[in-house]
Amino acid sequence: MTIFSPFKSGSLAAVAVIILDQAAKWWILTSVMSPPRRIPVTGFFDLVLVFNRGVSFGLLGGAPSWATAALIVFALLLSTALCIWMWRADSLLLGTALGFVVGGAIGNVIDRFLHGAVVDFLDFHVAGYHWPAFNVADSAITVGVVLLILDSLNSRPPDP
Repeated sequence: MTIFSPFKSGSLAAVAVIILDQAAKWWILTSVMSPPRRIPVTGFFDLVLVFNRGVSFGLLGGAPSWATAALIVFALLLSTALCIWMWRADSLLLGTALGFVVGGAIGNVIDRFLHGAVVDFLDFHVAGYHWPAFNVADSAITVGVVLLILDSLNSRPPDP
């Protein structure tokens, strides 16, 4: 018997992601990037401050101001659908994976409400090529999607 249901596991994952994401962004904004600058950490990783008004990889960054509201509504609708899926999940892995995605989406929605853009600060680069800056919420969404794929590979077909 498990202590956590898939929904409880996913809810805990979502809350943990939101707290870690917002704490990291608060730290970056109030302590590390005051004033804003590029901070080399390793030869391939820097801390930077980027306000992403668009979506992944900065796409739609030049969109009109109403796009922020549209992105918030879209993320909240998607999060609601994922929470329903999480409620119906039949495995801890699936519930946790969905929780990571929901937590990341909500973390970025909070940014759009507070700052009008998503706060990104992790910058990986090699030989002058930079991966678009990202944050803890983006990382959680990526981990959640990978876990969803793993869950789908481990799923058994329903009994007839």
